[in-house]
Amino acid sequence: MKPILFFFLISIATSCFVQKQNAEVAQWEQQAADVEIIRDDFGVPHVYGKTDADAVFGLLYAQCEDDFNRVERNYIWAIGRLAEVEGEKELYSDLRARLFMTQEEAIEEYENSPEWLKLLCNAFADGINYYLYTHPEVTPRLITHFEPWMPMYFSEGSIGGDIERVSTARIKEFYEDKSLSSNVPVGDGLIGLSDDEPRGSNGFAISGKLTESGNAMLLINPHTSFFFRGEVHMVSEEGLNAYGAVTWGQFFIYQGFNEHTGWMHTSTYTDVSDEFVETVTKDDSGWAYKYGTEQRPITEKKVTLKYREGEEMREQTFPIYRSHHGPITHSTDGKWTATAMMWEPKEALIQSYTRTKLKDHEEFYEMMKMRTNSSNNTVYADSKGNIAYYHGNFIPRRDAKFDYTKPIDGSDPATDWQGLHPVEEAITVINPPNGWIQNCNSTPFTSAAEYSPKPENYPKYMSLNRETFRGVHAIKVLNKAGGLTLDKLIDLGYDPYLPAFESLIPGLVRAYDKLKPQDPTFKEAIEALREWDFTSSEESIPLSLAHYYGLHYMKDGNAPDDMSFMELFNYYGSKSPDTEKLSIFKSAYAELIDDFGSWNIPWGDINRYQRLNGDIHQNFDDEAPSIPVGLASGRWGALASYGASAYKDSDRIYGTSGNSFVAVVEFGDKVKAKSMLAGGQSGDPASPHFDDQAERYADVQFKDVAFYREDVEARAEKSYRPGAKTED
Repeated sequence: MKPILFFFLISIATSCFVQKQNAEVAQWEQQAADVEIIRDDFGVPHVYGKTDADAVFGLLYAQCEDDFNRVERNYIWAIGRLAEVEGEKELYSDLRARLFMTQEEAIEEYENSPEWLKLLCNAFADGINYYLYTHPEVTPRLITHFEPWMPMYFSEGSIGGDIERVSTARIKEFYEDKSLSSNVPVGDGLIGLSDDEPRGSNGFAISGKLTESGNAMLLINPHTSFFFRGEVHMVSEEGLNAYGAVTWGQFFIYQGFNEHTGWMHTSTYTDVSDEFVETVTKDDSGWAYKYGTEQRPITEKKVTLKYREGEEMREQTFPIYRSHHGPITHSTDGKWTATAMMWEPKEALIQSYTRTKLKDHEEFYEMMKMRTNSSNNTVYADSKGNIAYYHGNFIPRRDAKFDYTKPIDGSDPATDWQGLHPVEEAITVINPPNGWIQNCNSTPFTSAAEYSPKPENYPKYMSLNRETFRGVHAIKVLNKAGGLTLDKLIDLGYDPYLPAFESLIPGLVRAYDKLKPQDPTFKEAIEALREWDFTSSEESIPLSLAHYYGLHYMKDGNAPDDMSFMELFNYYGSKSPDTEKLSIFKSAYAELIDDFGSWNIPWGDINRYQRLNGDIHQNFDDEAPSIPVGLASGRWGALASYGASAYKDSDRIYGTSGNSFVAVVEFGDKVKAKSMLAGGQSGDPASPHFDDQAERYADVQFKDVAFYREDVEARAEKSYRPGAKTED
């Protein structure tokens, strides 16, 4: 090619690119002009737009201001490109994402969406891209331009969602060597933190008969990784006015409320995913699997994934195999196994967004009929006084003669899912006479005291009948509830009782009294436990002893197999050998001495809150400033959960999960609410809102929510349009 022609073509291409970029910027600026963001005195963004799409545009812009790092990280993971920034170890996380949906399929989902949803997806991408355009000092780790199809990969607000139940280790095992066995544990994904804290949430719905005002109330208490969600308010002239917690990068409020309805999600025991063992053969035409008397072709695609190795980028190409049950994710005794789960991204996104705009329980019930909220239960309350509980939402109908807790024979058509259960057949509680509903990742069969659903009325796969210590605790406090205000509901949700230790500690004391050990070393410690009331506080010395004793028993105790956590601790307290109790306590006692020089240590000296920077994976330092926290682990039955562990080079334990965003809401003629966010709204240490809620968090001092415009303006710290320079 002649040089003149070459440079001419380059010039045309550059000109076209500039024109396209200019048109895109002009479009962003036009939409930004229809958006107003008001930051209140805690930095919470109240986003006002003419349309819902305007509100989404402003919301994503505000999220990027608060923590672009987490917005980008969630999408790097969701769309299957994590290995490009974090190396080969994440290659099979990326492959897992593509097994369920390729980029081409995500684009197709977007293109087949209703126009209103496409507008929201466009606004999602435009809001982030406009932020990057107006903040050239921000350098993305990978994604320099966000696309409107990306939300199809991230269509509900759970941490990771159902896809996290699929083991990346088993995917690696299969796609590297299909002859290997499947003895690899599940649960190694995004939500796997370094502590053993149970992931979950609490939801309480209270009817007017138990409140001072006569209005219904809702406790929203997800237990998640700290800093996983921000607190936001979205308003438009198209009927949107929702407040609550948004998972970084999503454009719908996941846990929250509007003026009329409130919704709280807890992780469900409903069986929403099954493994189908396929009988596979191969001939000249490719792979096939047996289905009844047929031989059906295995769908095969190729996907090329990139991964970082040092400063270089490498590639690896994988096949993707699918049967009609789902993608082939692992092998079972040498046989290909498909994982079936809810995978309707467009519909799930529609349900997630629709939920935020509903006006009453009738509309909410209709929304639940979409049946794409697969990983959650829902606790509900509204301004008409209704309270409700839905145990699961996406529930495949199955033939009860098969055991779906184990891999099932995919060659037998009778094992196929037979559609979905309608909402009317699901485990549901609506306006129980006792006046309260609770779910703490516990059995639904104690959700409303004697008015709870009965297990014999439902297929076993709809729920495990398994209680939790948090569930026991919730029932205890709710049975005494009455005359509740928002502050009293907070007190109830932070009740300090720890039922696991009421089961465990008396057994230890009895063992000490019975064996009368000659060594008096820990006599004083036993006496402190003898007098303890099984509650948590910063000052509690018995809790320090009990916490370490419980952890050591979890590691070293002996018990029959197949016990739930509650059954296990009841066994340790009542039936384990007395010599074992004392031996394990001696080990826990020794750890306290080794780490702190004494057993006589108040809980708050050990249990700390610390956030030194905005990194996603925190480092902790005993020599750096930290805050004492009197809350305890949810595993012990603490309603206000605080999951903390020791880390490398630390003796103290530092919280990383549990109570994160928490809100209490009262519905009536006007909605009232109070909220708490672990640490603060911003991920930037230079921001005043990086840690302005840290002391309040430790002291359980909730802030009032500014919901109505006049309240927002009264507490406004700054008001601006996206892209404009702001002044406090």
